[in-house]
Amino acid sequence: MLGKNCFRKIITSLTAFAILCVYSMVALAVPRDVTAEITVTGQVTVNGQAAISNSTIVSGSTIVTSANSSAVISLGKTGRVEVLEDSNLVLNFSASGIVGILSSGKARVSNAPGVAATITTKDATVIADAGQADTFLVEVECSHSHVDTATGIVTMREGASDRQVAAGTSATAGNLSQTGCKPCLRPNSAPPVPIGGWWVWLAAGGAAAVVVFLGLKNDDVRIGGHSIVVSPIR
Repeated sequence: MLGKNCFRKIITSLTAFAILCVYSMVALAVPRDVTAEITVTGQVTVNGQAAISNSTIVSGSTIVTSANSSAVISLGKTGRVEVLEDSNLVLNFSASGIVGILSSGKARVSNAPGVAATITTKDATVIADAGQADTFLVEVECSHSHVDTATGIVTMREGASDRQVAAGTSATAGNLSQTGCKPCLRPNSAPPVPIGGWWVWLAAGGAAAVVVFLGLKNDDVRIGGHSIVVSPIR
């Protein structure tokens, strides 16, 4: 009898241990929310709520910055994302990836080697080279989007076209000639302004005639015979 009780206790203990191991494995397999720390300057909201510095945000959050405001999202070893003023960014992140949807404004991304980083705008998708550390700025304008690469290399994908943007270079996607948009002050990023038409030359000629007339009048020109005498007395 004693031997049977000992045997049952051993079996029960082993069963309990096996169940504990199974539950532990299941618990470890459940994905945990990855959090990041945000630092704000000025007025910044996260998911519609005012954000404060050193608070945590979760993947999938929407970060909106006002004028003269910015936010820096620190992702630890993964990298960091800076949302500049007047911007709207939906940010997803994990230990191995950074994915953002930039609706307006600017976002600067830095990813560590081995971390995939992608920012999508209305015009293109910017994909960082996961094999190295990259730092790049994506900006959304009314008529187009552009990327500036500081370090590493990224690919700007516009439809079926891919363009590699190495460190120190930039690329633009979209329709620069779209009407109704404010002029872009970036070099070589706005269509040339046409100069011409008969009315332009007519106005220029009229302005030149007025200048000549005023100059002659001020010099008190006297015309007599075949010579022009300019009075020395004003």
